Amino acid sequence: MAAVTPSRSAEGSGTPPLDRGSRSEARRSAGGGDPFDLFQIPPAFELDLEELGRRHRELSRALHPDRYVGRPAAERREALGRAIEVNEAWRVLRDPARRAEVLLQRLGVPTGEESNPPARPEFLMEMMERRESLRALGRAGDLAGVEALSEEVRGQERELLRELGEGFRRALETPEAPVPATLSLRLGELRYLRRFFDEADAFLSD
Repeated sequence: MAAVTPSRSAEGSGTPPLDRGSRSEARRSAGGGDPFDLFQIPPAFELDLEELGRRHRELSRALHPDRYVGRPAAERREALGRAIEVNEAWRVLRDPARRAEVLLQRLGVPTGEESNPPARPEFLMEMMERRESLRALGRAGDLAGVEALSEEVRGQERELLRELGEGFRRALETPEAPVPATLSLRLGELRYLRRFFDEADAFLSD
């Protein structure tokens, strides 16, 4: 079976892979449009952002208000609504965490933070220590230290994104197979890292 093998921590998280029936039910309950469908690109975690930007510009030009001058009001409203959807889809697809959420939804997996399996205790301890270090550096005005610590965490983020890319590639290649719980687990960890970066950016922007 071409799926990511759950790590020991994921196996013990109490969140087993979803079977096909559960995934179908989750997919039916998910609302909203799909940004991959809107951009007419294959669903994938690893995207060519330059190509994605080109596609965004094409869609934006096609829906620009200047193209609808003199058209019926209903057509102008529809074009405006679609332009808003395109811009929101662009923001979603550019963001790895939100992109992962969309892919999990396509696979029928709930994506709210409350749906994530519990984070690994060692990961939580590591993040707590790093955030304490970050705050100490920030209070001391050591911006070079903040940047160095942020770059260290960036390395962890790159590895996490690599794991997500590989995991989603395998899951999308075998959509009939159970979705590994590690994908939701790694998404939860990515959210923790994003909160760290938000806090670091706040110190650097002061």
